[in-house]
Amino acid sequence: MNPKFLWLGILFITFQSFSQNNFIARILDGETNTPLQGANAVIKGTANGDTANEEGLIEIRNIAHGIQTIVFSYVGFETSETTYQFPLAEDGIKTIYLNPAGEHMEVVIINSTRSRRTIADLPTRVEVISGEELGEKGNMKPGDIRMLLNETTGIQTQQTSATSYNSSIRIQGLDGRYTQLLKDGYPLYAGFSGGLSLLQIVPLDLQQVEVIKGASSTLYGGGAIAGLVNLVSKTPGEEEELNLLLNGTSALGLDASAFYSNRSGKLGTTIFGSYNLGSPYDPADIGLTAIPEFDRYTINPRFFYYPNDAATLDIGVNVVLEERTGGNIDFIEDNREVENPYFEQNDTQRITTRAGYEQNFENGSSLNIKNSFSFFERKIQIPDFVFSGDQFASFNEVSYRFGRNDSEWIAGLNLWADSFTEDDNVDSRGVDYDHLTYGAFLQNNWWVSDFLSLESGLRLDHQNEYGTFFLPRLSALFSLSDDLSARLGGGLGYKTPTIFTEDAERIQFENVLPIDVSETEAERSYGANFDVNYRTELFETIDLSLNTLFFYTRVDDPLILTNTSADIFEYQQPNGYLDTKGIETNLRLSYQNFKLFVGHTLADVNQHYSGETSELPLVAQNRLNNVLVYEIEEKLVIGLEGYYFDPQKLGDGTTGENYWIFGLMTEYKWEKFSLFLNFENFTDTRQTRFDSIFTGSISDPQFRDIYAPVDGFVVNGGIKIQVL
Repeated sequence: MNPKFLWLGILFITFQSFSQNNFIARILDGETNTPLQGANAVIKGTANGDTANEEGLIEIRNIAHGIQTIVFSYVGFETSETTYQFPLAEDGIKTIYLNPAGEHMEVVIINSTRSRRTIADLPTRVEVISGEELGEKGNMKPGDIRMLLNETTGIQTQQTSATSYNSSIRIQGLDGRYTQLLKDGYPLYAGFSGGLSLLQIVPLDLQQVEVIKGASSTLYGGGAIAGLVNLVSKTPGEEEELNLLLNGTSALGLDASAFYSNRSGKLGTTIFGSYNLGSPYDPADIGLTAIPEFDRYTINPRFFYYPNDAATLDIGVNVVLEERTGGNIDFIEDNREVENPYFEQNDTQRITTRAGYEQNFENGSSLNIKNSFSFFERKIQIPDFVFSGDQFASFNEVSYRFGRNDSEWIAGLNLWADSFTEDDNVDSRGVDYDHLTYGAFLQNNWWVSDFLSLESGLRLDHQNEYGTFFLPRLSALFSLSDDLSARLGGGLGYKTPTIFTEDAERIQFENVLPIDVSETEAERSYGANFDVNYRTELFETIDLSLNTLFFYTRVDDPLILTNTSADIFEYQQPNGYLDTKGIETNLRLSYQNFKLFVGHTLADVNQHYSGETSELPLVAQNRLNNVLVYEIEEKLVIGLEGYYFDPQKLGDGTTGENYWIFGLMTEYKWEKFSLFLNFENFTDTRQTRFDSIFTGSISDPQFRDIYAPVDGFVVNGGIKIQVL
């Protein structure tokens, strides 16, 4: 035989064996005929697949000749397998219908991890508050997000002022300065501007809230030692939308909010505005406000330009103006002549601009550019002392996502500037600073097999005063079966020193010395999480979901505010560390119109200094979250809540009392509007009923730690109207 023909035959067979085909399909909901964004399609037995875009389209490339089975799946829907003979007899877009399996679960795309994967596909453990749950929690406190977060397992909002309501977020028992708060991935609430942030964010324009617990500094830089909270805003949809909310409380509070969105051709817009009013309220009749007097105005217009189907330009500005005064209620409420009245007055102006551009390419990659400028002015005044200043912050980031569906890469650079200038004040110590942080990061999402997915990350930050930080992170998702999965993850973190902490906030920054950079180092941490998630159907009628999380985080050289002498406070770093370890358990049962949520947090948080170990103050070692909901879809919601807190060690060495808080929420819905009525803390649990909140006189109170509610039983109710 001629060798030439032999080689030609071998080449022909080889070509046929490795010929490649493409498969394009649109995945739709079998009941509503709507696209299923985030649905997955994969060649069975391989990692070759794709995730559906907003139109439900998938494209799988490089498919070999022969018989191939494609598996179509989507969270909350029955998995479908279809066999095809490649090359296909007919080209074109196939249509795939998936039917809901049991209770229909809304798909959730996660933004915090920068990937476009769904929550079920992510190796990083993310908790999401969205949809009806977000709306129901927003009804209970329409003026801010404090309660929305406080009712989440493993999270506690810690009140830092007895009279002005200021609060911070604690995750797994760690101080609020270790939690990073984001808005659409922009770190806008840090340093001085973080003190009132929880009280100045209104939830009506939020699409979802994402929580990542544990070391997350690799994702967004320093500050996320305990975790991060990302508030995701609504964007224009296909339908024009106008929502109104009006709420009143038995404590004479008022909330009025409006949200509008529209997209027409290449232009889109969202506009959010709110007015929030608080009246001075003293349910304990001790002469001091549990709820301060405040007036707050918020306006947030955003404009969107879509040059084509693959690009979006987003420009917006957020303005918040507030006056807040707590203290002696006779002095505040009636402007009476009160001798030596105690008061705490906060005047704030918050202006934030933001611009973002996203470009998606035909090969599946995308470019994302972000910029924000934040201007924050705050004046805190108490008798005989004023602390005020201006904070300027800027965040700039460019990132590029590329790779295949089974191995996705995200690379980026960012620059974060943060400076604070204190107003001239002879009584203050001068705590100005200028911080500049350069960062570079690389992340990879690798679908190794049907059993294992990996998410790894590496960040390199350089801070102008505290040096360079190398931050690796790794998470793994193990799909043990259709009903059982497990996640294991860990990483390093850091936090650069700042005077703006919970401890300094409690004393209004009076007599707090500036941080000596030459004598301090950045706080560094490492931590790990392991969780197991089980979901099944019992007796073909009850949906059961059980998640158990084990966590550990250690912070080396934590910064401590110390009273050195004559009421002078200085930040010091004793040789030692603090750590938190524990278990979170979440159980969910659904039966017909009933849903039961049970959450338990066990947090053992300790500080270790000079060979001695002690409990960290203001941590409830055991917490229970219980919610029973009866719901007739699109018509009626009734929920009964019960929350338990263990005794907490206080800063003065004493121990507080344990307590329960109960609430009842109701909402009746029509097609275009709903009425809601909530009885929050109807057992009137208050710290002032079983413990004191201050010592000394009402004119010169020395406040103790606030570990339980001070506002007691409050009824709120209102109306939500969907105009468009």
